[in-house]
Amino acid sequence: MGIRREALRLPRDPGPAAWNEILNPAPPHPALDGDITTDWLVIGGGFAGLSAARRLTQLRNGDTITVIDARRIGHGPAGRNSGFMIDLPHDLSSDQYTSSLERDHWQIRLNRQAIGFAREVAEDYDLPPEAVDPCGRINGAVTKSGMDHNISYASHLERLGEPFETLDAKAMHDVTGSRFYRHGLFMPGCVLLQPALYIRGLAAGLSETVDIYENTPALSFEHMGQDWCVTTPGGRITTPRIILAVNGHAESFGYFRRRLMHVFTYASMTEPLNDAQLKRLGGQPRWGITPSDPMGSTVRRISGIGGDRIVIRNRWSFNPTMEVSEARVERYGRDQDKGFARRFPELDDVKMAYRWGGRLCLSRNSTPAFGEIEDGVFSACCQNGLGTAKGTLAGIAAAELASRSNSPVVEEMLNASPPQLLPPEPFASLGANMVIKWREWKGRAEI
Repeated sequence: MGIRREALRLPRDPGPAAWNEILNPAPPHPALDGDITTDWLVIGGGFAGLSAARRLTQLRNGDTITVIDARRIGHGPAGRNSGFMIDLPHDLSSDQYTSSLERDHWQIRLNRQAIGFAREVAEDYDLPPEAVDPCGRINGAVTKSGMDHNISYASHLERLGEPFETLDAKAMHDVTGSRFYRHGLFMPGCVLLQPALYIRGLAAGLSETVDIYENTPALSFEHMGQDWCVTTPGGRITTPRIILAVNGHAESFGYFRRRLMHVFTYASMTEPLNDAQLKRLGGQPRWGITPSDPMGSTVRRISGIGGDRIVIRNRWSFNPTMEVSEARVERYGRDQDKGFARRFPELDDVKMAYRWGGRLCLSRNSTPAFGEIEDGVFSACCQNGLGTAKGTLAGIAAAELASRSNSPVVEEMLNASPPQLLPPEPFASLGANMVIKWREWKGRAEI
């Protein structure tokens, strides 16, 4: 008998995955029932896991590839994020989003590789246009401090040689229908996803060549000879290689202990807007705003399969247990209601249809938990709050590393420092939540 890893807990996500709920029900993938053998096992069916599986199909034609997910595809974090696939610097741990010019050039290069990957997925699998919409994003500002953030960010973009457009209050109103914003910074390279539509379409396209099992959590895995034996509720999987694409839940298997910061963000999505409400609102049918202060509100207007809706996300909490209560989702939802009312007072008859919490995984030094962490086990985890782009990249890189197909993205990710060690509890939780509360208080006008 060799190394044995047991899951200390399974994923639990509060509230519905709204992006998934507004779509028609997807045909189910089966749960594993029995014992199988596969050349490759990917644990996790989100952005990292499915990107790894697709890259493996390109690199290892003829190998058997299996993906398992603890829930249904699109019900976990992939159906809960805000859907921004950002190309430019967007470091959530920084007050200004940015870092050094050299590091930011590196991030832009990698992020655009992820965007190119998503566009290829949309084209190859004939996804609806709203699944991958290259409509850019706006950094929205309300206060003088927020405007100063935008001006500083614009100066940094100039030094990087990146295009942008500044928007005054009238231009922001023309786009959003809201008179709340005083200033905006439009950046054309961002792609807005309908994240559940994208991830479900990617899974459906892969299912022709990849075996996908839903509602099949990995309970443990054990090294036996040259292979790993992974136990699930319905059977066992024997494989020589595992790609672990479970983001923060890597720590649940004993990896990266006290090096991952487990954070929740909270969001609400409106019911579909009717014709009268749309007329009162005006503006464009699809746009996305990230806050000039990272702790402010992210807001999107969407139009498509699920109707015309507005999504607003704000509030943060540090939760090392990787669980939060439904009561907290409802409590923070009242802050989203306030933020919505401040932006759209003419929509006082619009109700929220969904509220939820989404799990993020960050490291103190904003680096990934990446690489071969045991013989034949490859980690594609810790996306630092940017799971659409960085999760996609981590999955691609893990598949390339495991296939011994060296590439620039693998070299870049291997050169990153490992996640830094956190202070012991309760100091980690006390410190992290104090920082969150302080930064939320400073950015309260942007919430």
